[in-house]
Amino acid sequence: MTATASATDSAPARTADASSRLRPNEILRIVRLHTVNPAIFFGVPWMILGGAWAVTMIIALIIQGAAGPLDPTETGFEYSWAVLSPQWYLIVVGVQAVSYTFPFALGFGATRRDYWLGTSAMFVIVSVMYAAAIATLLLVERATSGWGIGAGMFDALWYVGADWGTAFYTTFALQLLVLFIGAGVTTVYMRWRMRGMLTVLFGGVALILAIIAVLTFTETWEALGAWLASIGVVGVFTLVLATAVAWAIAGLLVIRRATPR
Repeated sequence: MTATASATDSAPARTADASSRLRPNEILRIVRLHTVNPAIFFGVPWMILGGAWAVTMIIALIIQGAAGPLDPTETGFEYSWAVLSPQWYLIVVGVQAVSYTFPFALGFGATRRDYWLGTSAMFVIVSVMYAAAIATLLLVERATSGWGIGAGMFDALWYVGADWGTAFYTTFALQLLVLFIGAGVTTVYMRWRMRGMLTVLFGGVALILAIIAVLTFTETWEALGAWLASIGVVGVFTLVLATAVAWAIAGLLVIRRATPR
């Protein structure tokens, strides 16, 4: 009887200890779990990026055939959004990463905290790889004067004039944000189902409208633009990175009470 009581009393203690200490091996297992279907992180996003690059090259060749050799600085490619083409899908990647693997992770004994830390580690790894690739392709595009035909895909938007480090940092911050938005929204659905999703949607819209109203009625749009210009591209994307961290923390808090479908 005493032995049984002692075993019963020690079980909660072991559970509490497992949930309170960092377990690198369990976190690594979650990272490996996310790579079971590599197409989600490493397949489809690069197919989208490659498709956007091919379309950009075809457009450049058509313009070149009609107007002659192209000057990369005068073609308007610097306003192209093709470099961001995978970002829209990466929100879906964040959704799939959690919805597909969360039930399995709990099934083989992972805690919710271990799962979220492992998922966050996977997001960081993918973001580092993607950011390094984009920054390198930007330099290749410049070195080849637009892939030899005056086309521009990576040297566009805020990347124009950016060095490798700035391109890497800004891409990394944006990548993390879209991944954590997708994952965070999924945790809300797992915790509160459709009611939570609608609350987040309408709450987000209300917040955006409130910010627009405040800036409009106080006539501070110009001041906001001047402040953003003063902190520069790196400063703006530091705010983006901070927003990604906020989504990550919120996701951790929500997933602690989330239940898989």
